[in-house]
Amino acid sequence: MKKALNRLDLNLLFTLQLLVQERSVSMTAKKLNVTPSTVSKSLNKLRDWFDDPLFVKTPKGLAPTPLVESMEQDLSEWLQKSHQLMDRRSEAATNKVHFDLHIESPLLLTFLNDLLLKIEQRYPNASVKTSNWDYDSIDALIRGEADIAFTGRETHPRSKESLDLMPYSIDFEVLFNDEPKVFLRDDHPALKEEWTLDTFLKYTHINIVWEKNETWALDEVLKELGRTRNAGLTLSSFEQALYMAAQPGHQMLTTSPGYCDDYIKQLHPNLVALPLPLDNEQLEKMTIPFTMIWHKRNAYNPKLVWLKETLRSLMANQA
Repeated sequence: MKKALNRLDLNLLFTLQLLVQERSVSMTAKKLNVTPSTVSKSLNKLRDWFDDPLFVKTPKGLAPTPLVESMEQDLSEWLQKSHQLMDRRSEAATNKVHFDLHIESPLLLTFLNDLLLKIEQRYPNASVKTSNWDYDSIDALIRGEADIAFTGRETHPRSKESLDLMPYSIDFEVLFNDEPKVFLRDDHPALKEEWTLDTFLKYTHINIVWEKNETWALDEVLKELGRTRNAGLTLSSFEQALYMAAQPGHQMLTTSPGYCDDYIKQLHPNLVALPLPLDNEQLEKMTIPFTMIWHKRNAYNPKLVWLKETLRSLMANQA
């Protein structure tokens, strides 16, 4: 017999979605800020409604039944639409939205103006706060102090910044892949030499501290080759490193993400970009996946659903 929808508490569907996501009664309870007993009672009501066990206990947590698997996508889309409707109601009442973004700089500067224009069109009275990505940004997402983050990670198998090491509570999406480049002045003596690894390592490097580390994937690759670079100057950001590389009177060079090529054409037109003098196998370990990162709790937050789609569009236009 077909059951009337008005007899189902629609809040139970939100609980069901979290159970699908978390595969755990206790974790779902934590997300909902209720007791596990409350979630268990909700699950029993859902089981009665659908006349199906919905989940089966396994050593690895709750496993969804075929019925739950069949409606997982529809349930996700329904909840997203519901949140969007509620968001519009909230906008009408408050007409005020705040965005807190943690984004690697200077990446932020390459699209910030376009992003602000998009936000102004969608949320006319919104306020935006940006912070540079740093060691504490993941914790800021977990604590709810940041809405979304956008930064480069590393693919070297020994890297501590690998996407595989992201906390369970964090979701992410790679928007584009980047290869680091070497930046040096257009009058640098290295440009008169054959561009080899020996030439690259012959000169002093301007290094940056990345998430409290003074070494990164490049140093791991060089270590595998039995080589090291001489970091004569260590700074705290790519902007500082590029600025110093552009100054006269020294022979230092720096390595920064490839996207900086467009950035420096505007700010440091006297800098030249060269590829890292490594073979393809070594370069693969240097690939940087630039990644959009958010907390699982915000998977269906209408504001962030819109923001993620906007960032995807902006990155696609820049590619």
